[in-house]
Amino acid sequence: MNTPSPTPYADLSPDRVLDAVESIGLPTDGHLLALNSYENRVYQVGLDEAEPVIAKFYRPGRWSDAAILEEHVFSQDLADAEIPAVPPFATQGRTLHEHRGYRFSLSPRRGGRTPELEDASVLEWLGRLLGRIHAIGALTPFVHRPTLDIPSFGTEPRDFLRAGGWVPKDLLPAYTSVVDQALEGVAACFARAGDYTAIRLHGDCHRGNLLWTDAGPHFVDFDDARTGPAVQDLWMLLSGERPEQTRQLADVLAGYEDFCDFDHRELHLIEALRTLRQIHYAAWLARRWEDPAFPAAFPWFNTQHYWQDHILALREQIAAMQEGPLWSA
Repeated sequence: MNTPSPTPYADLSPDRVLDAVESIGLPTDGHLLALNSYENRVYQVGLDEAEPVIAKFYRPGRWSDAAILEEHVFSQDLADAEIPAVPPFATQGRTLHEHRGYRFSLSPRRGGRTPELEDASVLEWLGRLLGRIHAIGALTPFVHRPTLDIPSFGTEPRDFLRAGGWVPKDLLPAYTSVVDQALEGVAACFARAGDYTAIRLHGDCHRGNLLWTDAGPHFVDFDDARTGPAVQDLWMLLSGERPEQTRQLADVLAGYEDFCDFDHRELHLIEALRTLRQIHYAAWLARRWEDPAFPAAFPWFNTQHYWQDHILALREQIAAMQEGPLWSA
């Protein structure tokens, strides 16, 4: 496979986006609105005499066709079970299309607002929804999508950052020491958790991928769907100091366990998964830095201050991983 271009969207012009949608038989009205997305490119596209659609153009070289289609099948499985997910719809018998070298899908437009994650009733409702999602996710495995594990989210990103010269030279010894300690802590947390059941996950359950309406929540953007422990889809709903997170977790699990059993040993993984996300996130920004959208959106990345803060955050995670789990039955 050829190395993907660091600027893969350089020629994805507005006209090309509209041409792509029209290439599968949907006449557009010329209206186009770019939506917040960095890994992919996502647009609201107006149609003649029909509701606008959401067009998602997948980053070239990131996923295989088979992996993208697994995401589509998973979100459709959820919708078929009357779970409020937003799968792409089929046009000309397909959900994945190609135009001028770009793969794309179309989904219905779904609005909503950011949920109030400080509200116990909201957290319990989200827990019920995630329990239903995981009950479906556990039925069949992913074959083509990756697993969230220490090598892919920890070891490999660490090695990429060190080998690529991203860490300032004067901070490299401190970074090397602290990231190695952090990964030892991660491994210890996984050992304490023991064998867990890996299932299909949303994978990126932060509040930006949740939309709330008067009818309740729905999930968008299953682009990071992968195999992993159920708690991966729970911990990003938590925030604040340890007592606040303990209360929030109890609220989430109160709803979750109405629909799906939860292995409480996975609570040992919360801080480990948070640590892996921090390491992986730094490497993700570095890998995408030549994409013009990234310096514009993340101007603070790769500064001396950023790496100092990153090292401090990893030190804090080392301490957090040495504490007991937030809550247990």
